[in-house]
Amino acid sequence: MIDALIAGRLYGIAEQRTGHAGSSYVTCKVKAMTDDGDGIICNVIAFNDVVREALLGLEDGASVSLSGALTPKVWTDKQGNARPALDLVAHSILTLSQSASE
Repeated sequence: MIDALIAGRLYGIAEQRTGHAGSSYVTCKVKAMTDDGDGIICNVIAFNDVVREALLGLEDGASVSLSGALTPKVWTDKQGNARPALDLVAHSILTLSQSASE
């Protein structure tokens, strides 16, 4: 796990879900650009109430910065190429309209 700050654009919209124990959380995807101009998708999950509400208030394509626990991963596409992926448990958020944290 890495303590990270990522910045990018919301890819799709955030979705609220409920866990087995009845706890609420929000999931979304953020597309961050790399140095070579390619994008990398970061899978985000947020349990914090303030961060959840902020994510739910954003539209597809909204600029966002998130900090939290980052786990790098690798997946294989249909052509057999290894691709990077990121999973982030978001603790804080900064958008153009607001900033919020735990």
